[in-house]
Amino acid sequence: MGRSERELDDAALVLQARGGDARAFEALVRRYYRAAFAVALARLDGPMDAEDVLQDAFVRALERLDECDPKRFVGWLFTIVRNRAHNARIYEHRRQGVDPDEARLSASAEAEGARRVERRELRETLEAAMGTLSEIQREVLLLHDLEGMKHAEIAAAVGVTVGMSRYHLMQARRRMRAELDAEAL
Repeated sequence: MGRSERELDDAALVLQARGGDARAFEALVRRYYRAAFAVALARLDGPMDAEDVLQDAFVRALERLDECDPKRFVGWLFTIVRNRAHNARIYEHRRQGVDPDEARLSASAEAEGARRVERRELRETLEAAMGTLSEIQREVLLLHDLEGMKHAEIAAAVGVTVGMSRYHLMQARRRMRAELDAEAL
């Protein structure tokens, strides 16, 4: 399905959901859950935090569906997810009395303690390399490489041009390569 077909399909589902069709909203959730998860994970310390934020974000989206331009649902949804993730991260770190950037690194190291050593080391290396990326670079990298979204979809979802989406992906990959090569030495 091309971008314009998906936008039309999203628009129809949004309009149906506004009319009270719960199945239409469920279809939107199923369609964008993985991509929204990647958006949340790019800003948070782990998958459980991302799951919590997604639940909150989808509830908020349903409550405010009347505010959404049906043709721009995915970008609107990702904005809600980004904002919720940002707020959750700040709240959690304030509650713990920890600097958010320091907490991101230490939390990822603690979370991997129970796994096998090789897997933990690989994950820590990847997380440290991802930590060097800007939020937009992480988001574009995750949406493109993990979720398989095309640059036009990413651009619409993130609010940049297709060219900037490509640029952020190129920069993210270049930075990751450099970080991983430095770690291998």
